[in-house]
Amino acid sequence: MADEKKIKEKALEKMTSKELRVIALEIQGITGVHGMNKPELISEIKKARGIEEKAVQKKDSSIREVKAKINTLKIKQKELIETNDLKRVKQLRRRINRLKKKTRRAA
Repeated sequence: MADEKKIKEKALEKMTSKELRVIALEIQGITGVHGMNKPELISEIKKARGIEEKAVQKKDSSIREVKAKINTLKIKQKELIETNDLKRVKQLRRRINRLKKKTRRAA
């Protein structure tokens, strides 16, 4: 009865590169497994299994918008520094840092 139950396989993206290499070595038609990195292994395994990959598009326009927002906040921050409104300056600094992290994640 244990043979009948198949262990569910983890999602390919969550596997380590070592686990992916073991799977890729079992599949005929994939060569150069040990020279591949994780994204290459995932794409080759998906091709061999007939799984369609979704094209991941970078959100360049959103990154540009966020950077433009950062620039406007920096201008506001300079104005507030001149007026000595330190509480608002601190708030803007935090907001700018959050937006910078957002651009790094999106890149």
